[in-house]
Amino acid sequence: MSGFPEFIYRDNELFVESVPLKQIADEFGTPCYIYSRSALTKAYQEFDSSFASRDHLICYAVKANSNIAILNLFAQLGSGFDIVSGGELLRVIKAGGDPGKTVFSGVGKNVNEMRMALDANILCFNVESEAELLALNQIAEDMDKIAPVSLRVNPDVDAKTHPYISTGLKENKFGIPTSEAERIYKSAHRYAHIRFTGLDCHIGSQLTDLEPFMQAGNKMLDLLNKLQSQGLEIEHLDLGGGLGIRYANETPPTIKEYVSALCAKTHQIKQRLLIEPGRSLVGNSGILLTRVEYLKHTPARNFAIVDAAMNDLMRPALYDAYHEILPVTENNGECKNYQIVGPVCETGDFLGHDRRLSLAHGNLLAIMSAGAYGMSMSSNYNTRPRAAEVMIDKSTVHIIRQRETIDQLIATEQVLP
Repeated sequence: MSGFPEFIYRDNELFVESVPLKQIADEFGTPCYIYSRSALTKAYQEFDSSFASRDHLICYAVKANSNIAILNLFAQLGSGFDIVSGGELLRVIKAGGDPGKTVFSGVGKNVNEMRMALDANILCFNVESEAELLALNQIAEDMDKIAPVSLRVNPDVDAKTHPYISTGLKENKFGIPTSEAERIYKSAHRYAHIRFTGLDCHIGSQLTDLEPFMQAGNKMLDLLNKLQSQGLEIEHLDLGGGLGIRYANETPPTIKEYVSALCAKTHQIKQRLLIEPGRSLVGNSGILLTRVEYLKHTPARNFAIVDAAMNDLMRPALYDAYHEILPVTENNGECKNYQIVGPVCETGDFLGHDRRLSLAHGNLLAIMSAGAYGMSMSSNYNTRPRAAEVMIDKSTVHIIRQRETIDQLIATEQVLP
């Protein structure tokens, strides 16, 4: 459990900080997402302190976990934000975040989102196509504003991660090829309502090796040097996010190793450095708590049917992702090889395959490393209300999202006359 210092066993009971998980299940039910304030704070502070005196801005990737309590915590710590929708911008504002420290990424920003972001005076649009740049220029003209822009460059670097979360190859939908980006920057005079303020890239998520980051960094520095030699003023270099975490046996770089490598790579430039961490800030700061509903033994397999499902945690079904699964109460009973599955009517509804556990009806299980892309990707499939979310602060339990009700799910629907 070295990767989860805030989640520890005491007298065979699993705790988060100073609170036993059984207490949370009794009070709030299951399934339930649980986060450690201490873990979230430590992760952010490690990023921030690793930059030392280097001018920087950490822009938390809101899509990883968008609960406003988490956004508010990061805002209090000084964080900026990386958003990919107008809804995420509204969340940042509601959470007390600063739009002036917010970058807007994503390939499909619509007119209303662009207007909203211009009204809020965000730090920068990370523009991903020439068509988007033309649209933004027109909208800014209509609003009598100047839009701050950083082109997101696709450096064609293999991040060596799952193909669904690789974003920096030339065949991906993200970003602008380097040669095209150089041409667009050179034609800045064509865009009277655009101010090019930065240069941006992002190559993927859950990277466990520094080499792809360094390859992308080299390409970005080459482009930056070309732009500066032509008299273009670039104020910041945004190197994206993507640092991986340990789910099982991965050995990703530490936050300090990652940031130190970025700072060393860019030590000769004066531009402010931006990064967009998401998973590495919240992933190992949260878990999903679930209860065993039934044990089903067949000649082929043993199934533990739990009350959490693929609608609560999509990563295993979507990416065949691994999450460690721990018993909330340790016991010395006979261990069997279990498939941990949910009640959704899909064979793909599983949370873990082939786990050696000693289980009984009603046992609680903790699905680890669920703080990123857990609740934010959850759905109401099978008309299942989404889980409650709680934050633990030492010995205090805060409810930060009430469990949904079925009445809420159907409240906006109506039958035909």
